[in-house]
Amino acid sequence: MKRIIAVGMTAMAAVCAEAKVATGVPFSDGMVLQRGRAVPVWGTAEPGESVTVSFAGQTKTTAAGADGKWRVALDAMEASRENRTMTVAGAANTEEIKDVLVGEVWFASGQSNMQCPIWGDNPRYRDGQGAVMTRMTRRPFIRYSKTPCKWSAEPLVNWKAQWRDFSPAALAHQPLSAVAFYYALEIYDALEIPVGIIDSSWGGTCIQTWTPRAGLQKYPSLKVYAERKVETDKEKDGKSPHQQPTALWNGMVAAYAPYALRGMIWYQGCSNANHGSLYCDMMHALYDGWSAAFENDAMRLYFVQLAPYGRNCLGVQTAQARFAAEEKNAALVTTCDIGNPCDIHPNDKETVARRLALHALKRDYGFGEIIDDAPVLKSWRIEGGSVKMTFDGASSWYIYRPDRSTDNLGFEIAGSDGKFFPAKLLNDVNNKGNVRGRELIVTADGIESPKQLRYLANGTQLGVLFSSESGLPPGPFAIDARTVETERKENADAVAPSFTSPVASQSS
Repeated sequence: MKRIIAVGMTAMAAVCAEAKVATGVPFSDGMVLQRGRAVPVWGTAEPGESVTVSFAGQTKTTAAGADGKWRVALDAMEASRENRTMTVAGAANTEEIKDVLVGEVWFASGQSNMQCPIWGDNPRYRDGQGAVMTRMTRRPFIRYSKTPCKWSAEPLVNWKAQWRDFSPAALAHQPLSAVAFYYALEIYDALEIPVGIIDSSWGGTCIQTWTPRAGLQKYPSLKVYAERKVETDKEKDGKSPHQQPTALWNGMVAAYAPYALRGMIWYQGCSNANHGSLYCDMMHALYDGWSAAFENDAMRLYFVQLAPYGRNCLGVQTAQARFAAEEKNAALVTTCDIGNPCDIHPNDKETVARRLALHALKRDYGFGEIIDDAPVLKSWRIEGGSVKMTFDGASSWYIYRPDRSTDNLGFEIAGSDGKFFPAKLLNDVNNKGNVRGRELIVTADGIESPKQLRYLANGTQLGVLFSSESGLPPGPFAIDARTVETERKENADAVAPSFTSPVASQSS
């Protein structure tokens, strides 16, 4: 009889445990809520149970649905450094979430160059200044959540985010992405309001695994990825499970949606180096899927163009530029000057993050004097044996190289045989490195009739050319005049030049 009673009491306890009101993954002590927009709060409870959420003078009540899920939306709030408590009350229990701030929230994701920690035990895989920064940084109003590396066939929601502040003790306990670290620091120091940064990143991963299925399904070119189900049997699939389409979206991102946030920063592409023709659509699928899941049509996506690292990635690099030109809520940063052709993981993450922050400060936070866009090829023409180019974002130029050389800047030209040769700059360059003229004019010895031009295409050379207005370098690009000649023969009135820079056109 005692055993029966004990079993019965255990069962009742299990029922009560299931009936407890609980909040979703992002909601835990130390979190930052997004200012200036409605803030969804959600969780689980007994079906039909009344749930009341109270925070910052607001009280919202709802009832859990038949599936046990509930959700409310807090009204938009002003930024606040006040450490306040959110209470979530049900019939049987109340959950208290303490030390809650209101400010700006960002998501950081991608592969190894995003995951690369601010500091760690691998000298080849950490930020160059991380030892100093993790010991000197004390920003109690910056909070971060580092997501464990997990993959899943379905959205994984049986865990809790842990929010920590920017302090030596916290950063030593759970190293944050170096790019995310510096980005949050730049935003906080500019705005002086709380900042939250969520780091979900995993080295060596492809873009498909981070993309919701709904995003993949929008693009016919990605049908093969959209239709693939996540296989839990590694031998059956033939690939590491975490590389499968949607696997890391399910395991490391889905549980945060629809957490209110300003946008995301993204650093990825190496694992898709062979997908140049698809990568623009892949970026659109990523953005469309994330913005829909986070219920944010104005969600920002600021991302990093691949830096040189010893191989030709021109297809992906130009696809990244094309996506940035097509998506109004996205913007790209160039890193061709701070890469390392001998190392896929350059250790200057601060410059990368600062350039990402330029976009946010200019486009989201009212810093109107900032020039945030790198120069982009606007138009080009061939005159004799030279190619003349104009750029948006650069009316004048300078060259910076430690040895002050102006030779072999990364331009290459090919003639009708398709063989590329180093090209030289014809513009005058003074002893300070300033380039005379708005146009860039390049030519290659022995090529009288240029047919193709490319810039920083082989991945072995760093950019040393910069806009005098912004100090930012143009990213890799290519021009192909062969298509122009073919189309002129077919239709003299409709010339559509071929180019891999997203906006350039041939000028007459």
